[in-house]
Parts: sequence; C-alpha cells; structure tokens
Amino acid sequence: MSTYLKPAFMMLLLLTLLTGVIYPAVVTVVAQVLFADQANGSLIKNDQDQAIGSALIGQSFSDPKYFWGRPSATGPYPYNASASSGSNLGPTNPALSEAVAARIKALKAIDPTNKAAVPVDLVTASGSGLDPHISLAAAEYQVDRVAKARHLNPKQLQELVIKTTEGRQWAIFGEPGVNVLQLNLALDRIH
Repeated sequence: MSTYLKPAFMMLLLLTLLTGVIYPAVVTVVAQVLFADQANGSLIKNDQDQAIGSALIGQSFSDPKYFWGRPSATGPYPYNASASSGSNLGPTNPALSEAVAARIKALKAIDPTNKAAVPVDLVTASGSGLDPHISLAAAEYQVDRVAKARHLNPKQLQELVIKTTEGRQWAIFGEPGVNVLQLNLALDRIH
C-alpha cells in the first residue's frame, strides 16, 4: 500500500507547489512587470496623487456641471463593484421601458433646450452595470448642459471631449468611447 501512497503524496506535493505557489508567483511577477497599471486596478489619481477611482469602474455623477455616465443596474447602490450585474430586463419588459422613459425625462428636464435624440447609452445600463465609458455621441449630447452649468464656451468643452476620447481597442474592436471619470477630472482642471 505504501508503494501507492508515496507516489500519490509526492504528486500531490509537486502539483500543490507548482499550481499553488510557483504558477501564481510567476503570473504576479509578469503582471507587475508588463502590466503594472492594470494589475494594480487601473487606478485614477487626482492632482494630490490620491486614488479616486478606477478606469475600469464607472462612478455616479448627477450634478449638472459634470458629464454623466451610463446608468448602473447594480444594487444596493450604483456602480457597486461587488454586485456587478445587469438588470436582466428584456427589451419587451414594461419595467425597462418605464425606466428608460424616466431617464429620458430626467435628461430632458435638466437640459430642456437640447432637442437632440438622447443616445441609448445614457438611458440603458451595460451588462455589468459598471461601465465607465460613454459613447462620443453621449458626451456630445451633454456638452451644452455642462458648458452652461460651468459658464464655459461649448466649443472649448467639445475640444476637451475629443481630447479625452479613447479609440477602438487595438484599433479594430469596439467604438471610440469617453471615460467619464477622466473627462470630469480634466474638466475640473480647466474650471
């Protein structure tokens, strides 16, 4: 019996050492060397070098002088990273239609002179409920409201939106987008 137990125990020890210690250590070192920013949470820091958020997780903005991100479907509060999920409401669900209509009404109420169509990503949550980006159209939709609230020239604000727009991933995947937290930080720096 010991002829079977000894090799089994040695294999258990070897695989535990290999998969439980060596492999995680190598992956951690490689991540820290090649992808340090991502491995440490893609943190965004303010001018005092304090972490104020992550480039990967949206934050809630409701003040008219800031750009607003996508609605969050997480609970019990918006952008709760420990509760990442979508609303699971299908396109024909009346609750989704009511939520979208209420969001459109709120956007129109805060900026009644804006007659443009409301971009879909300002009224629907992403699959994770944590999306930190909005489309370029969603940012442009909000330019006049933010410019009025901050007493800025809309053209200056439009240039800031373009400056903070991120291109497609690897130049081919997805659409250009604007990280709302980074845009709002850049906005605070100029005004």
